[in-house]
Amino acid sequence: MISLRDVSKTYSENVRALFRVNLEIRKGEFVFIVGPSGAGKSTLIKLLYREETPTTGQVIVFGKDLQKMRRREIPYLRRRIGVVFQDFRLLEDRTVEENVAFALEVTGTPWRDVKKRVAQVISMVGLKDRKDAYPRELSGGEQQRVAIARALVRNPDILLADEPSGNLDPHTSIEIFELLERANMYGTTVVVATHAQNIVDALRKRVVELRDGVIVRDVRRGAYGS
Repeated sequence: MISLRDVSKTYSENVRALFRVNLEIRKGEFVFIVGPSGAGKSTLIKLLYREETPTTGQVIVFGKDLQKMRRREIPYLRRRIGVVFQDFRLLEDRTVEENVAFALEVTGTPWRDVKKRVAQVISMVGLKDRKDAYPRELSGGEQQRVAIARALVRNPDILLADEPSGNLDPHTSIEIFELLERANMYGTTVVVATHAQNIVDALRKRVVELRDGVIVRDVRRGAYGS
């Protein structure tokens, strides 16, 4: 489903984010991308939904080389990929329900289907009683739940998360990762860049470790550290 083939990404002569990365992720896997700050985790995530393109090498998603993808094809790629960010990126002038619905409205989904699907995912993330609240009225954990609901509302084949618990307390972080794990149980491929050592150690999923843009470890049922 995801294949990185000899991928390097350089932002300038002195800033090498990734170097000759080779990585295969199969459908239905749950993969943690770990490593210190500046290791290349966020760059790798951005390559997978074509926020960035590689300097050299190939990024293959759903059988397509993303660098060769035409601009008009990118929105269709992203409809199959849900993305969760550390800073939530919610629309401040819209309610929980409206933030989640927006992800379907922009694709022209009929309103009847929007209402049904939005209600399902809001209930799934435990925010049924907060659907009419605005982001400013929510805690950080609740805002991240909205972000996850928005990422899941289109039933994505792939869910990407970049430090989804970076601004959250330990208890709330556990709840957020439980939601990601539940999505994976329903068949969604999940790739998470994180510093959350205790969560990685507890869940024992596949762990890919980056250091200075290079994969130094790739283990199944791994822990945060070697």
